[in-house]
Amino acid sequence: MNTTLPTSIPDYLEHLRRSLTGADPAMIQDALYDAEEYLRSEMAENPGKSEAEVIAAVASSYGAPDEVADIYRDTEVKVQEALRPPRPQARADIHKPSWLRSVFGVFSDPYTYGALFYMLLSLATGIFYFTWTVTGISLSFGLMALIIGVPLLLLFVGATRVLSLVEGRIVEVMLGERMPRRTVYHDRDRPILERIKDMFLDPRTWSTFLYFLLMLPIGIIYFTIAVTGIVASLACIFAPIAHAGWMLGLVHADIAYDIQFNDTLLMPWWLLDPLCFLAGAAGLILTFHLARALGRVHGRVAKHLLVTID
Repeated sequence: MNTTLPTSIPDYLEHLRRSLTGADPAMIQDALYDAEEYLRSEMAENPGKSEAEVIAAVASSYGAPDEVADIYRDTEVKVQEALRPPRPQARADIHKPSWLRSVFGVFSDPYTYGALFYMLLSLATGIFYFTWTVTGISLSFGLMALIIGVPLLLLFVGATRVLSLVEGRIVEVMLGERMPRRTVYHDRDRPILERIKDMFLDPRTWSTFLYFLLMLPIGIIYFTIAVTGIVASLACIFAPIAHAGWMLGLVHADIAYDIQFNDTLLMPWWLLDPLCFLAGAAGLILTFHLARALGRVHGRVAKHLLVTID
């Protein structure tokens, strides 16, 4: 461990960033934000001390950069283990073939239902994100000739970065992908103009815009897949039940169930009913597997576009 302490807050944060090399980018973002907040609060409480003195004083309580990095790594492992849903391995399933667990285990995975709900929600969020981005860019650049255009653009970009943090929390809760819980760290000692320049030069700013614009077509696709898959599968599953009710006189409807062609019987109802049920069950299983797979892929794409990766 390096025993030499940094002498300034930016040096401390840069040392912490290097110590966390290879860790989850979302965790690095949170660690840098927390460390900066703690160090600057200590500076505010000790106005007569230099940054080097404050850092030396808090090294025993908050920790040196290497120590803080180790703490965050250990804590992240424990938190992820606590948040990860238990593996569905009940005693009755131990002796079942592995292919049965892989096929039907999707119904006991909480992230499957989270992914399905995210797919249904993505239509609304996609419309909102797309409208927000297009309207913000149009108004900001359209009013650039006026004095109000520049502050409006800065406000829009800053609000979009905060909104990406909200989307990240939704992704983490529903899809299980680790996302930042803090905003992006910026060196507050730098002049405001340089910080604004960094914000526009940050690839994350433009990748966030791209993500918000893509969420509209993606949301439409997700919503269509989820609704079509669930509704069509359930319709096939419950169709034989409705047919049985019609045969018993419980349901009054004109149901023609036999498949015929030119008065030639191709498939009787007693064979079509079980086939329809099996098709619905297979469609429901396929829909759940597809939703879980799309959720995993979307979580990784969201992390790549919404999280700063150095």
